[in-house]
Amino acid sequence: MTQEPTSLLPVWARTTARRPRTRHHPLHVTTADAMEGEDAHHRPSSSSSSGRPFLSGLCAAALRRKPLASRTATAASSEGLVRQLGVLELVLIGIGASIGAGIFVITGTVARDAGPGVTISFALAGAACVLNALCYAELASRFPAVVGGAYLYTYAAFNELTAFLVFTQLMIDYHIGAASIARSLASYFIQFLELIPAVKGNVPSWIGHGEEFFGGVVSVNLLAPILLVILTVILCRGVKESSTVNTFMTTLKIVIVIVVVFAGVFEVDVSNWSPFMPNGFKAVVTGSTVVFFAYVGFDAVANSAEEAKRPQRDLPIGILGSLLVCVILYIAVCLVITGMVPYTLLGEDAPLAEAFAAKGLKFVTVLISIGAVAGLTTTLLVGLYVQSRLYLGLGRDGLLPSLFAKVHPTLHTPLHSQIWVGCVAAVLAGLFNVQALSHILSVGTLTGYSVVSACVITLRWSDKATSSRSFGSLSIWQEGVLCLVTVALCGFIAGISYRFSYAVAFIIVAFVIAISASFALQFRQVYVPVDAPRFSCPGVPLVPVLSVFFNMFLFAQLHVEAWYRFVILSLIAVGVYAGYGQYYSAPSTSDRSSVAYHGVASEAA
Repeated sequence: MTQEPTSLLPVWARTTARRPRTRHHPLHVTTADAMEGEDAHHRPSSSSSSGRPFLSGLCAAALRRKPLASRTATAASSEGLVRQLGVLELVLIGIGASIGAGIFVITGTVARDAGPGVTISFALAGAACVLNALCYAELASRFPAVVGGAYLYTYAAFNELTAFLVFTQLMIDYHIGAASIARSLASYFIQFLELIPAVKGNVPSWIGHGEEFFGGVVSVNLLAPILLVILTVILCRGVKESSTVNTFMTTLKIVIVIVVVFAGVFEVDVSNWSPFMPNGFKAVVTGSTVVFFAYVGFDAVANSAEEAKRPQRDLPIGILGSLLVCVILYIAVCLVITGMVPYTLLGEDAPLAEAFAAKGLKFVTVLISIGAVAGLTTTLLVGLYVQSRLYLGLGRDGLLPSLFAKVHPTLHTPLHSQIWVGCVAAVLAGLFNVQALSHILSVGTLTGYSVVSACVITLRWSDKATSSRSFGSLSIWQEGVLCLVTVALCGFIAGISYRFSYAVAFIIVAFVIAISASFALQFRQVYVPVDAPRFSCPGVPLVPVLSVFFNMFLFAQLHVEAWYRFVILSLIAVGVYAGYGQYYSAPSTSDRSSVAYHGVASEAA
């Protein structure tokens, strides 16, 4: 009889009905077969839904979980995604998604406020991401190798509505990030062309740099949408083609970044590092929230699960390896460019090239322009790739129209999803100013990473322990979730108190309460270790708790507009779910989860 892994679903999320006896085929099991027993429990029928009040029906639907098959897998469907990505390709996908936006776009913007302390901003954001990457690595090695990433983990660990909220917040970050990078890529491309004397000064601003209208509300950029269309066509051709492009251009930009760092070391004037934090440490912390999205490459690796050759082994390596390489390169470049040129003279659009131009190193400027174009191209390419896979996952589960769930039978790509994300990014990039959009970034990333860290804790809890009662009607599982929420709120309160210079007592109280909740998580819960050869996050629950606290502390440093965006978008997402998702969601139906698997060793109960 096929059983789901007991470590992946809390006890109150499972059906008590007996499952039909089925024979265990050693080589071929489908998710539809593996989850057949849960269908009736997790998918309300139309008749029962119509007979219930709207609110009770909404609550019942929102609390549904995604049941998981007991076997991780390799896609075998002739019309599904194809497993063609090895460990090197996965590492380069992570690097390709990160190196570019942080080094070639955001550095100058943050340095204007943080000064040379932008180096610490990248280090802080990198430290938070290492904690998150450890959590991602564990879940990526434990879950069935299908698309979904943070959305999939949240769907299994918590509930359907929370997963949909995580998707919407992440997707806005991806859409805005893609538009931002596309405009920067267009600017760098024009700057590269202007190295030719006949072209310099003859390119209208509305083609590549952007020309503002209506008081800056609209900023027309013609080249950015064209570049997005080209990359969308490459992604539609297949994962092999897009991976080849990413591998070549990522390797090129890594070599160029290393050359640039070594060339810049000899031009560093240490007096430019003084003062290191001209506007104080608070500006550095705020800067870390702005650059945080530059590390989202490892999230792209997690979303490549269905196209990885050996996902259990390769995904953790790709996630952690790409992140560590990015952290080292970011810090090295920040130290070099802020040491070469006073931070007040760094440009916002192309800080690295302008820093070397100020030193008269024209040949290095050419290399930087090439590296910038290559770097931003791969960042944009991978970002569009990840978005389409997330839309594919929600389309399969019915939370979005089934059009997004379709995979082309010969190209083996989610064609409709890919075209959709390309069109959205093209509209945003062609009509809106990058600076105006950057203020509301990082919300989805910080939210998604916090929830994923919490997923590691909840999925480690022992089923026997969580089924027991705590205080009154509160179960041990519910007590644990309450402790996680407490840690998150304490992190946010500590961040707010620090940002607005409230009394130190508020920060101390928040720390004390968070520590008390952490002790409760440590000693009130029973944790089940992860069986080899799957990757296991060290220090559970301490590492995930630190991750949640630090993420929410950074969340508190965001601009007020970002908070408004979080609240408004969450309300819109709940409305969309109430009007559409709750009725069409089918997390375990055969028509939406018919990804066939070649069996491998199942996770121990």
